[in-house]
Formats: sequence, C-alpha cells, structure tokens
Amino acid sequence: MQITSPLTIDAEVLTGHTEKHLISLSSQHKLHTTVTSAWQKMQQDAQSDGLSLALASSFRSFERQLSIWNRKFTGQLPVFDINEQVVDITQLSESNKVKAIMLFSALPGASRHHWGTDIDVYAPNLLKEGQELQLQVWEYQDQGPMAKLSTWLQLNAGRYGFFRPYDTYRDGVSIEPWHISFAPTANQYQKSFTLDVLEQTLNNTDIEGKKTILRMLPELYKQYIINIGAFEHG
Repeated sequence: MQITSPLTIDAEVLTGHTEKHLISLSSQHKLHTTVTSAWQKMQQDAQSDGLSLALASSFRSFERQLSIWNRKFTGQLPVFDINEQVVDITQLSESNKVKAIMLFSALPGASRHHWGTDIDVYAPNLLKEGQELQLQVWEYQDQGPMAKLSTWLQLNAGRYGFFRPYDTYRDGVSIEPWHISFAPTANQYQKSFTLDVLEQTLNNTDIEGKKTILRMLPELYKQYIINIGAFEHG
C-alpha cells in the first residue's frame, strides 16, 4: 500500500499544531486523510473474524499532549513503571522523572498521534459486561481480554499498511500492543521529524521540566522517539 499524492509535511503537522491533514470520523476521533480507507477496510475484515475493532485513541493535539505531560510531571496524573506499577515521582530527580514519564507518554510535539497516522485500538466485544479498557499491556497478552485481538493484529495488520512501532521494549518506550501506525505515511513523517524541529517546538512551549528536557533532548530523541520497530509487509 503506497501513498501516491504528495503529503503535507511541515512543523505544524509534525508537532500537532494543526488539523489540516485530518478527517473527522466522529466527535472524538480524527485520522490522517491517507489512513481512513485502510482503517475502515481493516475494521470490516476484523468484523468478519469476530472482532469489533474500535479506536481508543487517534489524533492527539499538541495542547492535549502538553496537558498530559504537565499533569504527570506535577503528580496530578499517575506515572507507571515498566511493570505498570505507580511510581512515586517525588523521589526522582528531574532527569529520571522525564524518563519515567516517557516510558508511556510522549513529549508534547513528539507524539506520533500528532500525525493522525497512529492509533490505539481495541475490540469492545472482547470486554466482559461492565469491564472497562485500561490500555495496559496485560490486557493484550496471554489470558487478557484483548489477547485475541493482539494475535489478529500480529497476523493481519501489515496487510493494511499498519505496524506496531512499540512491539517490544527497546529500553525506550514500553511495549504498546494496542498502538499501530500506518507505515506509508508515518514513515515519511518520521524521516522529517528531526531533533531541530522538536527543539524549536519545545523552546516555545511552557512545559514542566523544560530546562532539563532541553539539556537531555539528543539522548531522549534517540532513546524514545526514533527507537521503534519497523514495518513488515503482511
């Protein structure tokens, strides 16, 4: 699956400051214009296999990502370790706090969700009555409620151009079995998303831990932003 028309690639799109590249699927969800047909086709085929594929998260704006980051940094939202246990961030240095947050949450401006190419997916029909999705790794593994979906994505997502950038833990972002990315578009954005683009964005941002983040930025870029899995054709 290839994108034949030229993409809009600029700092606003790359860092979540615009929605000009998106299509609204509902009041809650927006996708990149190049992603919609592949997503809907995958939904239809998953339904044939008994899975009601749905979006837990799609496009996320810079402002929303900034709100998540600042609330985690100040302790208003929980921060989890690799075993999904809550971390006492008051006991961490600023640099360790930044890394603790980035295990599960991207820096504002650096989230792949800004592009509209990356989505978090689940199958509501696999949840028991009254059960709510937590988007935690155990739900997609072994005997978790989303295990069947996880296996289906592993076998089929590549047929529609999707891959899992966080398919395994690489000493950066935690494994995220729910997160899939539309490779034909996302890979082009990834190539354009340079350290300079991110640094300029954060320099103009009121973000908690700003001085520490900017000092660590080259390291964070390598460890958490470009340290991802590769697309394998289905």
